[in-house]
Amino acid sequence: QVQLVESGGGVVQPGGSLRLSCAASGFTFSRYLMNWYRQAPGKVRELVTSITSNGGSTNYADFVKGRFIISRDNAKNTLYLQMNSLKPEDTAVYSCNARGIRDDYWGQGTQVTVSS
Repeated sequence: QVQLVESGGGVVQPGGSLRLSCAASGFTFSRYLMNWYRQAPGKVRELVTSITSNGGSTNYADFVKGRFIISRDNAKNTLYLQMNSLKPEDTAVYSCNARGIRDDYWGQGTQVTVSS
């Protein structure tokens, strides 16, 4: 069955870094646009960044531009999010999403907490 499993979340001090991973299985990962979303308590889920199926193009929300980097390894069926210069407002559950023409898959999410 389809699975997206995020890992790498945790507690980090402001200014620190984390690297999230999203391991995909059960579908042809290399054919899907991949997204990272986040949802903070009491807030709506928001799109953080996207990467095309071949990794050739990426997009970032303004609030993470210059700090976060999305990447993928299609040979390993894995999506990554390198998060640098983290701020307290980056605290949220981060989820990966696979978007195809007719289907849409979600992981369970991983908690990122930025606090001193």
